[in-house]
Amino acid sequence: MSDVYAVDLALNLRASAPSAVLADLRWHLGIDDAADAPADGMTGEIGDMFPLLAARGPAARIGGVLVGEPARTADGRFLAARQEVHAESLLELDALAVRLARNSGTEGVIGQIRFYEEDVPDLLVSRAGELVKMALAPTGEVSG
Repeated sequence: MSDVYAVDLALNLRASAPSAVLADLRWHLGIDDAADAPADGMTGEIGDMFPLLAARGPAARIGGVLVGEPARTADGRFLAARQEVHAESLLELDALAVRLARNSGTEGVIGQIRFYEEDVPDLLVSRAGELVKMALAPTGEVSG
């Protein structure tokens, strides 16, 4: 058994998002941009931390493909990510999601997280810039 979670994020970041938040996001996405690199030039792992949204290609446990894609928009930036995150990185993921929600122009659902062996995810919701986790519960099987 593995301690892997499926994480999906889809949100807009306001144009006013601080450069430190954008630099943190770029690091987590594994984007190497010399003009935006940290002053000390560090890339890759920092201490025990490593980029959470940088994996690309086939997912090992959750099926499908792993992505992390930022895009510029007229009002700021858009982020779409689908990743496998190990349980020991959940606190770091929560902290990142809080920073993203705080700077998000998206109200409502900005993502979801699910233990890979479960069917039902917890929603990540932005409410006035605050991150709220909303647990969903199955209501029973739907017959077709």
